[in-house]
Amino acid sequence: MPADTPSVLIVEDEPAQREVLAYNLEAEGFRVAQAENGEEALLLVSEDRPDLIVLDWMLPNVSGIEVCRRLKSRSETRGVPIIMLSARSEEVDRVRGLETGADDYVIKPYSVVELMARVRTQLRRTRPATVGETLMFEDIRLDAESHKVFRGEALLKLGPTEFRLLATFMEKPGRVWSREQLLDRVWGRDIYVDTRTVDVHIGRLRKALCQQGGEDPVRTVRGAGYALG
Repeated sequence: MPADTPSVLIVEDEPAQREVLAYNLEAEGFRVAQAENGEEALLLVSEDRPDLIVLDWMLPNVSGIEVCRRLKSRSETRGVPIIMLSARSEEVDRVRGLETGADDYVIKPYSVVELMARVRTQLRRTRPATVGETLMFEDIRLDAESHKVFRGEALLKLGPTEFRLLATFMEKPGRVWSREQLLDRVWGRDIYVDTRTVDVHIGRLRKALCQQGGEDPVRTVRGAGYALG
């Protein structure tokens, strides 16, 4: 599975529900990690930050609402979307969940089809390229579904690594990515690659983007990394 495949953490103490969710998320093409309680969830997030969390409210020891509060209070995990699952259907509970920082609130029992749609909706906001969205930056267009990149009307030739690099940049133009962050996102945490490899592929990306003319849109930020624009 490619390193840039979106990862989803399921936090659910009921094994049967956890397995159903894992099966359906994997069938949708996501990488899945599982936790059965709040402490394990917080540990997993600190070790390998997921792209989205499906979080049950009622968990032993550390509740889902507390896990949500802690994650949303930290700058490094504040941007991770959280979909809260709860049997609490009262409006006051839904409001509390959302005010704690949950990005969506799904009442049990829920439709798995609807939950999958909500997962895609949240990822479309934070990782649009991974759900087949077309990304635009100035005169560059990246079609994630057809895996093609255009600059103006010209179709550019990019290798798979350069494509993933560009998709990462285009999802958040202006953001400065360190070499280590790009390694995690594009190559994956489990693969050892020298940080200098990032520089090599950035060079290839720049060459590909300028093959039909135009200025180099990739900016080197000395001592920090790279950014688009």
